[in-house]
Amino acid sequence: MIFVNLGKFRKAPDKKEIGDTAQIMVDWKVKGINMLSWYWTLGRYDTVVVFEAANEKEAMKFAVGISEWVTTETLVAVPRQQAIELLTNH
Repeated sequence: MIFVNLGKFRKAPDKKEIGDTAQIMVDWKVKGINMLSWYWTLGRYDTVVVFEAANEKEAMKFAVGISEWVTTETLVAVPRQQAIELLTNH
């Protein structure tokens, strides 16, 4: 399953935390989270992470696991073509 995680930093990350982001991706891969893309953004949210997880339970573990650093909102993402097929093949 694909998920989109929107995050807002609880505090500004320091240089060490910024440097640790590569290791964070490796650590979560070991836990079954495949980071597809990770963006730092301007506006309402500070980060957008697109990731794959086996199910909602694993996605929730990810979101709770990073809650010390960011508040998050996680969305389930359905690929466009799959959504079209679901809607047109009643």
